[in-house]
Amino acid sequence: YNRVWIPDTEEVWQSAEITKNYKAGDRFLHVQLEDGTELKYPVDPAALPPLRNPDILVGENDLTALSYLHEPAVLHNLKVRFVESKLIYTYSGIILVAINPYKQLPIYGDAIIHAYSGQNMGDMDPHIFAVAEEAYKQMARNNKNQSIIVSGESGAGKTVSARYTMRYFATVSKSSSNAHVEDKVLASNPITEAVGNAKTTRNDNSSRFGKYTEISFDQSYQIIGANMRTYLLEKSRVVFQSENERNYHIFYQLCASAMQPEFKHLKLGSAEEFNYTRMGGSTVIEGVDDRANMVETQKTFALLGLKGDFQMDVFKMLAAILHLGNVEIKAVGDERSSISLEDKHLNIFCELLDLNCDKMAQWLCHRKIITTSETVIKPMTRAQAVNARDALAKKIYSHLFDFIVERINQALQFLGKQHTFIGVLDIYGFETFDVNSFEQFCINYANEKLQQQFNLHVFKLEQEEYMKEDIPWTLIDFYDNQTVIDLIEAKMGILDLLDEECLLPHGTDENWLQKLYNNFVNKNALFEKPRMSNRSFIIQHFADKVEYKCEGFLEKNRDTVHEVLTEILKESKFHLCANFFQDNPVSVSPFSSTINIKSARPVLKSPNKQLRMTVGSKFRSSLSLLMVTLNATTPHYVRCIKPNDEKLPFEFDSKRVTQQLRACGVLETIRISAQSYPSRWTYLEFFSRYSILMTQQELSINDKKQICKTVLQRLIQDHNQYQFGRTKIFFRAGQVAYLEKLRSDKLRHACIVIQKRVRGWLQQKKFLRLKQAAITIQQYFRGQRTVRQAITARTLKQTWAAIIIQKYCRGYLVRRLCQLIHVAAVTIQAYTRGFLARKKYRKV
Repeated sequence: YNRVWIPDTEEVWQSAEITKNYKAGDRFLHVQLEDGTELKYPVDPAALPPLRNPDILVGENDLTALSYLHEPAVLHNLKVRFVESKLIYTYSGIILVAINPYKQLPIYGDAIIHAYSGQNMGDMDPHIFAVAEEAYKQMARNNKNQSIIVSGESGAGKTVSARYTMRYFATVSKSSSNAHVEDKVLASNPITEAVGNAKTTRNDNSSRFGKYTEISFDQSYQIIGANMRTYLLEKSRVVFQSENERNYHIFYQLCASAMQPEFKHLKLGSAEEFNYTRMGGSTVIEGVDDRANMVETQKTFALLGLKGDFQMDVFKMLAAILHLGNVEIKAVGDERSSISLEDKHLNIFCELLDLNCDKMAQWLCHRKIITTSETVIKPMTRAQAVNARDALAKKIYSHLFDFIVERINQALQFLGKQHTFIGVLDIYGFETFDVNSFEQFCINYANEKLQQQFNLHVFKLEQEEYMKEDIPWTLIDFYDNQTVIDLIEAKMGILDLLDEECLLPHGTDENWLQKLYNNFVNKNALFEKPRMSNRSFIIQHFADKVEYKCEGFLEKNRDTVHEVLTEILKESKFHLCANFFQDNPVSVSPFSSTINIKSARPVLKSPNKQLRMTVGSKFRSSLSLLMVTLNATTPHYVRCIKPNDEKLPFEFDSKRVTQQLRACGVLETIRISAQSYPSRWTYLEFFSRYSILMTQQELSINDKKQICKTVLQRLIQDHNQYQFGRTKIFFRAGQVAYLEKLRSDKLRHACIVIQKRVRGWLQQKKFLRLKQAAITIQQYFRGQRTVRQAITARTLKQTWAAIIIQKYCRGYLVRRLCQLIHVAAVTIQAYTRGFLARKKYRKV
């Protein structure tokens, strides 16, 4: 094939046709682009442009079925399926690539679910239901727990994909006796989306936390319950949103319902009236009715058995957070601040949570410093007081979120014994922004761990496939990101140094960053110091280099609230508020992790390590637990891709898609496959496809497997380019394309022969038609001539006699008529002359 892919600044890769044979040593490749442009493309003999696949392979359901496996082939195949065929799902080996269409598609109905139920993964078109069915089938067949890992960047459709997998399980495993269990499992989604999702610049419904939902099945493989674990809620969003972003949906739903009678006592107004909801300048999402969504949220709460009293307690806490954000803190000089006891919002906040207003006003502007010898009360500046207020709001929301999740788990608990489970992981994908902070660091750390688990699983499956087919196993070189994981989590790694700095009373972001520079610059190739900045650091992740700003790392990692404020909240008579800040952990479900919420105490006062646990160490522990869970299951992967940043339906931005393919491991899977024998055909498939290349002698063999071996040994002389397995033939990259070329040449030759025969037949048919026409004309002409010659002399005489008779007859008739006229004329003249003579006579 004389078509190649060459790099392009706009489309990443563009197709070109080679117009002149390339010889070893040539510095340029003569190509013609699809628009007709002639180009001399400079080439390196060691790295020639990647070849384009035959047209027969373009649009394949599975990317690993492509003969030439490389980035442009993958990108082109996805683009053809997505833009031209409007297909959003494509397999890449064990991965399902799902591209967000930004449009509702009629492919998720119950009829589609039942169509995929019981089918093998490759029998039907790629679909999220096919992955769910494969997980369900393997669980039932092998009695082994399964996991579906859904990842991708914000706006790629992770939440929707996870929701559809859960809906599939709820539909196919529904039982008559526990019909409401499945409904409850599905009902957990709208609630967690309301309290954990928000509008960002990239996505109108972005999950700002990670979620692992464990769906439990009994021995009949019917759903009996579920359990949910959450990871790294973005608490900073409660008090700060960037431009064109919103806070969590639940706040806007509550404000939209403020005028309803049951919410009057919360004393809320529109979202524009509160600092925590108007900060991003975007309080409305186009096409979203927050009031209607509030009704839906209340319904799902009720479906889970969380009745009106519980709901009102939750709404009271949420309203209190909004009012807390509107508490006005005034500066008194440079070193002090104050809050008026008449502040409307402070009074409403204290009224809702049943708190002492005087104490709250005082301790929002002061802090207590406890040393070994004395206790000092120190006033705070306005900026420090605002930070303390915001920290309290974040802490309350964080505890409320955990509490809601625990109550959902309690509603989904079950009495029987769990036989197996399928876990659905909806977790944030690799992120990089203009400014990356602690949240992005944790998210990318989680993706490093997931990518390592993914690489090892792909490697393991590849090895198992070779062993099953009795193919000699050769070690495949695959990317192992253990070094970057060690950089982050190993002893004296980034997280350890961060925790160490957090333990110091006067620890700062700058000191921590300097420690990173001292420990890793020029010592670890994956860590860099930016040339133009002393306030950030760069890590080379598996997907890309990311620069992190050090500001706020310590504060977010400590996640502290002044102890006096927590003591005030403990004294509240509002049971929910007091319960959040008790020293003893609160356990509401024996089937899930407990809420372990403790007040933030000064380091010197607390000998208990658990009380000093930072956000980073908690996240590292929960991530390790997640990895243990995933490693104990059979994983299935769904990689969600965002096709463009404008949220336009079926628009494909090649640059953005390529970035995500590199970041989510799809190209790594392709690379691993391409190193060995990427193309795999069963003997029957090979026979059906390439029987045209077989001779009559080869086809006379009864064993089709032996036929395939014989013909391959004849067609491909280098036996290292393929391997015969027990049920499949394994080909190295490019060999299927070579066979396709042989097949197309054979077909082309056959076409020429057929065309020759057809054209000859058509010309012969035309000649016979012309010959018959000529014969017919000659027949009529000869007939006419014969008729003329057959006329006799008698016939001529009779004709002449008839003419003579006609002449005399006509003369007789004319003469007779003339005589009649003459007699009449004479008679008239006689009478006339007589009349005139008599008249003259009488006159005379």
